[in-house]
Amino acid sequence: MPPAVQSLDHLVLTVADLAATRAFYEDILGMQALAFSPADGSTRWALSFGAQKINLHVAGQEFDPKASHPTPGSADLCFLSATPLSDWMAHLVAKGIRVEEGPVTRTGATGPILSIYPRDPDGTLIEISNRF
Repeated sequence: MPPAVQSLDHLVLTVADLAATRAFYEDILGMQALAFSPADGSTRWALSFGAQKINLHVAGQEFDPKASHPTPGSADLCFLSATPLSDWMAHLVAKGIRVEEGPVTRTGATGPILSIYPRDPDGTLIEISNRF
């Protein structure tokens, strides 16, 4: 049997404005922004949630190795939540965040999901989903 990966540890988002990105993911999505220091001694930022994290690279200041074409707003991310989408809709409206689409039925990694679609400050498409 050939080698196979088993899970996602982290991914990297290239962002235009680190502070705006941290504020959005903390205040809107409930993630925790964490500073960390890799072996090179620099200070980097990540967004932590559950057992996952999203490392943040500021456009033009990316860390090597990096994506071939790192660009703010180029990602499309789906997050699962136990919070009902009606509560998410009320939260997003109260925070002035526009929902582009939804709730709509989609297919997630393990089956059907119900999703809504806002965007982060860079225009990254965010999908917030409930399993059913």
